[in-house]
Amino acid sequence: MFKAKSLYHLIVSSILFILVLISFFTFIIIDNAHNELEEKIKSLRTDYTNNQKELIKNDVVSVINFIKYYHEKNKDIKDTKQIQKEVLVALGQIRKLDSANDYVFIYNFDGTSVYNPITKDTVGKNLLKYKDAEGKSVIKELIKVSKKYLGGEVEYIWFKPDINENAKKISYAKSYDEWNWTIGKGVYLDEIDKLVKDKIDEFNQKISNSTLQIISLTIMLVLYSIFIYKNATILIVNDVKEIGKYFKDSQDNDVLINQNRIIFGEFKVIANYATDAMNNIKLKTHMLEDLNKNLEYKVEEKTIELRKLIESQKTFIKNSVHEINTPLSIIQTNIDLLKMKIPNNKYITNIESGAKIIQYIYDDLSYLIKKDRVIYEKEYLDFSQILKQRLEFFDEIAISNSLYFVSDIESDIYLKANKTELQRVIDNNLSNAIKYSYPNSPLFIKLDYLSDDEIEFSVTTHSKKIEYQNRIFDDFYRENTARGGFGLGLKIVKEICDKNLVIIKLESNDKETKFTYRFKINENITA
Repeated sequence: MFKAKSLYHLIVSSILFILVLISFFTFIIIDNAHNELEEKIKSLRTDYTNNQKELIKNDVVSVINFIKYYHEKNKDIKDTKQIQKEVLVALGQIRKLDSANDYVFIYNFDGTSVYNPITKDTVGKNLLKYKDAEGKSVIKELIKVSKKYLGGEVEYIWFKPDINENAKKISYAKSYDEWNWTIGKGVYLDEIDKLVKDKIDEFNQKISNSTLQIISLTIMLVLYSIFIYKNATILIVNDVKEIGKYFKDSQDNDVLINQNRIIFGEFKVIANYATDAMNNIKLKTHMLEDLNKNLEYKVEEKTIELRKLIESQKTFIKNSVHEINTPLSIIQTNIDLLKMKIPNNKYITNIESGAKIIQYIYDDLSYLIKKDRVIYEKEYLDFSQILKQRLEFFDEIAISNSLYFVSDIESDIYLKANKTELQRVIDNNLSNAIKYSYPNSPLFIKLDYLSDDEIEFSVTTHSKKIEYQNRIFDDFYRENTARGGFGLGLKIVKEICDKNLVIIKLESNDKETKFTYRFKINENITA
């Protein structure tokens, strides 16, 4: 065990120990930061490449869907060449002109270039035998993988317009067999190098700042140690020892401090306070021990009561939800039979509206029961189709409340999400829109692409202004208690959105109220 021969020896040894310790931790910090940087760069490259692959694949599939739709629509009234020509003109019009690297290309199966907005002089030429700088038959490979059922990807060297030189590129290609076309789109991989450089620069700056801070801290600690040694430590060490000895002895015995052995008057005052404090501490300690025993008993007793109440509540809700399911299904089945026998009956419509409201409340309660013990796996969903189905479900409820839907839903909008959670977000917004809108007013529902990787879903109503917007997503909060409900719907929506990084925007004034939700198409966080 280390023993200092003098205070000077102790301080010098402490300074040396601090320097060694700081140097050691500096090395560890820099080494960990470097390893973290390597992991981030690796993850950045992988995520960037996968994300870009998914984007170009989605773009190619969208183009093929457009071509198929346009072909099917016009094949009986126009010849094929005219349709192909109009398709190529349309592709040129919808292309993003602000990016020279973002474009779709088309080749015939024989290798003839059909469409390329960047190198227009190659259109009409056969490029089947073209090879890149590494000797790869690019066009031949693209045509080959495009004929696969799901298409395919090819990595090669290609001319990049904005830097006027060759760069690595990866393209996804898929065929449209009706016209023997290979349709593809690519992305240049050199963009990732810029991101990596930014990360390295950020790392170097971070290391420089950390090093400067450590050096500054080291200098301050050394100067402070010298100051303590020269100006204070020697004078107070004996008095501190005496007071410390008193505290140690007073733990076992009711001894008084020997003030004759203390030099400074300030420390004598401290010694008097210490004596009083120790006596009070002992007294309070005994009181606290007695009080603590009593409190522990009461807390344990109340905790047991609360646990029983909570378990009873959970059991009641669970049993209630279970018991509602069967009669609700019977009611809905009989409503369908009545509608077949007596169509267009307003009373049956009102009954069906009420049954659907019960069904919607049942779905919310069922989700609340299961959400903490069920993992909601994500999959690619047709958001457009699901939203249309939910509008159809709520249509009778809206009609019975003298309301009607006005929808603007872009087709074939897909995103990665869990169907149950997505339905809860849609249903709660539609239900609140019906519940709080003025009679005979429209409910505006909109779904469209905000960007290549984001979707925007909004619900706009003519209703009373929401006064307390900061509380609207709280448990059991309702702006208007006369409108019914439990005040849980928007709380469920908020939890689902926060969990899946969905951005919520609320706008409310005297004319209208609008809830907007911004989804990421490929959000990979597990629900």
